[in-house]
Amino acid sequence: MIDATNKEAAPADGISAEGQKSLESMLAASRPAAAVGDVGEPDKPGEASATGQRCGVIAIVGKPNVGKSTLLNALVGQKISITSRKAQTTRHRITGIHTREQTQFIFVDTPGFQTRHATALNKSLNKTVMGAIGDVDLILFVVEAGSFTLADAKVLSLFKPGIPTLLIANKLDNIHRRAEIAPWLKSMQERHPFAEFVPMSAKSKSDVERLYGICAKYLPEQAWWYGEDELTDRSERFLASETVREKLFRFTGDELPYTSTVVIDQFSEEKSKQHKRLVRIAATIVVERDSHKAMVIGDKGERLKRIGTETRQELEKLMDAKVFIEIWVKVRSGWADDEARVRSFGYE
Repeated sequence: MIDATNKEAAPADGISAEGQKSLESMLAASRPAAAVGDVGEPDKPGEASATGQRCGVIAIVGKPNVGKSTLLNALVGQKISITSRKAQTTRHRITGIHTREQTQFIFVDTPGFQTRHATALNKSLNKTVMGAIGDVDLILFVVEAGSFTLADAKVLSLFKPGIPTLLIANKLDNIHRRAEIAPWLKSMQERHPFAEFVPMSAKSKSDVERLYGICAKYLPEQAWWYGEDELTDRSERFLASETVREKLFRFTGDELPYTSTVVIDQFSEEKSKQHKRLVRIAATIVVERDSHKAMVIGDKGERLKRIGTETRQELEKLMDAKVFIEIWVKVRSGWADDEARVRSFGYE
């Protein structure tokens, strides 16, 4: 959830008013004339009428671990995409919906584009990325502020001409010397004709609010695709699978290889006199080796029990229901390099 605290003396992104003014001056000096929407009064191409609705699809794209899922959750205002420090956390195209005033933003979080491990799983993840950026109204290219790696360049090379792209320089709060940002932004503009530069922190409420305004003007004037209160097009069954996987990564850290996944075997809702909703879930964590299975289960089953407990607690809040969940661990050697099995586990 977004932290709504906003103190004038200490902004959420850690930048003082004087520092923000200095940053905006550097931006003005570094960006081309066409890219004027990140500060001050933005351009308004195709501005909608006072009564017209806007609606469009915005792809959030970048290499693994640059903060795409954190940004999506902040933009939607609720956690719908799992996060962890482990690369390859996001594996599916996840749609987040946010409606405000006359505009409906349809954000698509994508897996980080994979440049290593040419497995069937990674080929599937890259196919998801390619599919997501092919037919959208706007691309948010997320990079770490002040950094541009070979992996970033690989993602950038995928973009098709004609789709407006915003450079989202994320994790600005990690930059201590703001003077370094202007020349970096200038070098980025030489790499791609970005429509606008948006230095920000996904953890900053004010930065997220500013991003809505920047994105809105690129969306076409058309009727909304979803209901005003909808937050995602993903099912509760899918969210349950993702929540188990997030806790799995959180409690195993770098010990467990990324080639592990979660399958929901049962998801049913039952009538209950004690609870408004009662949901029963049976899930299987799939790993590649017996040693990985032992790692997930932990000493006397304590790690698996903790994964189950935290999953249940989070799902109860997310679904507003009483949840009973059982989790097993199974070994399926080589599944990540088996195209048929990758598809059977729900990957495209």
